[in-house]
Amino acid sequence: MSYVSENSLHDAVNKATTDLVTFAYKHVVKPHFVFNHTPDVAHDQMIRFCDVTAKISPLMWLLRSTLNYTDPVLETNVMGVDFANPFGLSAGLDKNCDMPVLLDNAGFGFETIGSTTSRPCAGNARPWFHRLPEYDSMMVHVGLANDGSDVVIERAEEAWHNAHSMQTSISIARTNDNLVGDLQEGIEDYCISMQRAAGRSAMIEVNISCPNTTAGEPFTASLDALDDLFTALDGIERPQPVLVKMPLNKTWPEFRDLVQVLSEHNVQGLTIANLQKDRTGMDIPSTWLGGLSGSPCYAAGNELIKKVYREFGDRFAIAGVGGVFTPEQAYAKIRAGSSLVMFISALMYRGPQTISVLKRGLAELLKRDGFDSVEQAVGLDA
Repeated sequence: MSYVSENSLHDAVNKATTDLVTFAYKHVVKPHFVFNHTPDVAHDQMIRFCDVTAKISPLMWLLRSTLNYTDPVLETNVMGVDFANPFGLSAGLDKNCDMPVLLDNAGFGFETIGSTTSRPCAGNARPWFHRLPEYDSMMVHVGLANDGSDVVIERAEEAWHNAHSMQTSISIARTNDNLVGDLQEGIEDYCISMQRAAGRSAMIEVNISCPNTTAGEPFTASLDALDDLFTALDGIERPQPVLVKMPLNKTWPEFRDLVQVLSEHNVQGLTIANLQKDRTGMDIPSTWLGGLSGSPCYAAGNELIKKVYREFGDRFAIAGVGGVFTPEQAYAKIRAGSSLVMFISALMYRGPQTISVLKRGLAELLKRDGFDSVEQAVGLDA
């Protein structure tokens, strides 16, 4: 394989292209084509843009050839899965699997599709999003809107098989609709999607911490309920590793107890963590519903990552998510204990070239500190 980092001309083209797209997004695209619309409209337009451009093969080749930064120091193996780099899109943006072709050609190491549910779900009443640029954050209140796991997983499987280098993870959650019943119904709901996802992606993420649903988060509120859920999921044969998307707003003893239960089940990784619910010190209208993405998640998430890595060691691979806008922030998550790093908000606020900025910057930081791979830096600050 030819790496951008090892070809001076290709490296120069990649850096120049990244700088050009950064400038264009900041001064043209964001103010005139993104932020001049409500965030709900801008989100829908972005999904349509991804769908249309993915069909233009020469454009995808150009994107892959100019913007996709590659370097052997970024390659990593986590839970038995090979990644070209540790960066991924976290669940919550590409709910219906509309973006993988674009993300693959842009150079993402992986994408988490969904969360998707056993039944199609309309989600919560709009608006789904509110921008908080002063906090590098979005208020998110989507409520798991998606086309249903039977449809979404089929698309995800096709995307996985057709990708150049990007791995895919399917995030499954409990359906948020008027058919929600007791805990047993919720367990059966998860099991349906798990059965559909088995063998059809590189990874599966079980989302037990969506804060914007009718049923709430019953599987993080009761250790017995969590144990019952994963006892049922353990009975479903699947070849790929499973991560669990964890809540952010738990005390450490509460969080540790949840992880301890999961350690007794067929779970290989943890996604730390979901949206921030605490608005303390933030000037946000009380009528705005939802959880906070981006920077408000960063410090609390890093602290949980460190504590899990320190106490549970290699029992779980950790995928860190929340507030990653710079290579330094990504590196801090890795040194805290994350083997994989995910983001969404940076894509909205900084632009699509953010993936190249993060990869190039992380490669430089790893080499500066004398590392030959991402794995060597994982957990050093824990």
